[in-house]
Amino acid sequence: MSTIHAKETNRNRIKIPLGERIFYAADSVLLILICVIILIPLIHVVAGSFSDGNKYMAHVGLLFWPLDFNLDAYRAVMQNHNIWTGYLNTLFIVVVGTTLNIIFSLVAAYVLSRRAYMLKRFFNLLVVFSMYFSGGMIPFFLVVRGVGLYNSIWSLILPALINVFNLVIVRTAMEGVPDSLEESAELDGAGHLTILFRIITPLIKPTVAVICLYYAVAHWNSWFNAMLFIKKRSMYPLQMILREIIILNDLAASSTGDEAFFMSETIKFATIIVATVPILCVYPFIQKYFVKGIMVGAVKG
Repeated sequence: MSTIHAKETNRNRIKIPLGERIFYAADSVLLILICVIILIPLIHVVAGSFSDGNKYMAHVGLLFWPLDFNLDAYRAVMQNHNIWTGYLNTLFIVVVGTTLNIIFSLVAAYVLSRRAYMLKRFFNLLVVFSMYFSGGMIPFFLVVRGVGLYNSIWSLILPALINVFNLVIVRTAMEGVPDSLEESAELDGAGHLTILFRIITPLIKPTVAVICLYYAVAHWNSWFNAMLFIKKRSMYPLQMILREIIILNDLAASSTGDEAFFMSETIKFATIIVATVPILCVYPFIQKYFVKGIMVGAVKG
């Protein structure tokens, strides 16, 4: 019986064409090369951040392990007390900003995805238009200053309340939700907010998770708006503090000698790690939603 079953299994097995197998093999090799290209610089930066400055500068080529392992670069970064203030400011911006981003994006996407809304096409065109054309940096600065947000931490949150690209993704996901669910909720007496937050939003949870990651990473890495609008150092986000550390170490190194210059090189790597690792720790919790969240609503039928 086992022999007969094995023969039937072999007979029913789908044969993969030679061309498709070659494609899969080439695709696998390409993905491995891309992973190697991405990992090598990361390994170099991590190893350099834990290396002795003098030995690192004497080293030629890529670095795959620390040279004379030490934490001097990290001590130099952490001794700057402003970095903790920068962390707190950035956490406030990321948490509050991302929360407001998600709420406003959901509300705007809900309105733009309703088929019965008369002005849907008009506002969709305006939204897409704003994605490609803007007033420029100077008008943007004048508007922010004119409404009283200059030198306020809210200038890093409110002007970036909705990202049009993210809004389009959420709107497309909402358009893929069956109308029958909304109609059933309306018959039960549900209002628009109930339909949005208790019916539609749970159904597009993967998309919301991905958009949340997009907004959080954008807030975490943002520094240009802070450079434009924030003058009090106590309000600097983390990226501005790290930028200041790198610039001050370069200036100190150029004026004090070779040893300080060697140290400044490893400090640069340490600042990269300090700024990157926290946001990387968030990705594994959202990774399972990533592909599904982007593809929701992309294919109809």
